[in-house]
Amino acid sequence: MADELDLLRRANPVPADLPSLADGPLDLRGARHLDRLLHERTRPTPSRVPLPGRRSGRRGVRLAWGLATGAVVAVTALALLLGGPSAPPAVAAPRPLAVRADATPVSLDRLAERAEAAAADGGPALRKGTHVQSWSLGMSDDAPPITLPEERVVRWTADGRHTELVVATDPRHPGRPVIGEDADGNPRRVEDGHVISDTTYPPSWSDAPPHSRPPHDPDRLRAYLEEAQHTDAMNTSQLLDAADLLLDNWTLGARESAALVRLLADSGGLRPAGEVTDRLGRHGQAYVHEVTGVRRMLIMNPDTGAVLGLETTFTEAQPEYGVAPGDVMEYSAWTR
Repeated sequence: MADELDLLRRANPVPADLPSLADGPLDLRGARHLDRLLHERTRPTPSRVPLPGRRSGRRGVRLAWGLATGAVVAVTALALLLGGPSAPPAVAAPRPLAVRADATPVSLDRLAERAEAAAADGGPALRKGTHVQSWSLGMSDDAPPITLPEERVVRWTADGRHTELVVATDPRHPGRPVIGEDADGNPRRVEDGHVISDTTYPPSWSDAPPHSRPPHDPDRLRAYLEEAQHTDAMNTSQLLDAADLLLDNWTLGARESAALVRLLADSGGLRPAGEVTDRLGRHGQAYVHEVTGVRRMLIMNPDTGAVLGLETTFTEAQPEYGVAPGDVMEYSAWTR
């Protein structure tokens, strides 16, 4: 066996010490391309890195359930890119949204009834495309975490083309510089409203979820989301991932929102937490799901059941990455 291995080593046409191919951490651009290849969504978000324990939808799951087992391999480049004398200062992770302790929570069953009533009265129609503002935490093992805020608008045309505009902006602090990306995908300080990319894509006629039209019946919507998730049965975490994937591709109408709320209610894995004001200043009802080390909070319109936002926070410290309990790992806010 030893002789065979030695022959194989000598047959290797690429020397191990070749600088361009030597083993080492991915740079940020490489990490983003890896994220896109692994997780099949329309585009990777700059600070969203493929982490253990995720699904294989737009990104398996964007968040880490097994963070300590290798969460920052693909983002160690952040420390190098932001560590020089002219680098932008690190931006601390935002604090989680506060739920009103004196508010009476609304059950998901009750919210589903409201959503179904609103859908029966008409309401907005389903539209392909999305408008989402997000805050994502980038981490490395030798620099403080940084938060990258951005706004993404995707619009489709009748001929199957779509445009995607991505802007670095933080609506909580209008006019202030934020951490964005340069043309090579590297993080740097930019002015509020800096255009990261403005792209027009050729026609696409995919008939597979999440690109095909989502149904507005709860049972059919479950099957649709399971196909998008490449699974036969979704637990609550996977259902939240699937909802995230759906909302990153479609702006739901009243009927689709009602079906999604009913599906979430039937899952039984979300706890009503009370009233909350989201990061865009909108009033909502919060529903919480917790797993080891991570809490996810879904924020929904109290009258129509439309999903307003999804927040994921650490509930356990990760001192090796400068993360404290309550730091926000990721937050998405969807608008029409």
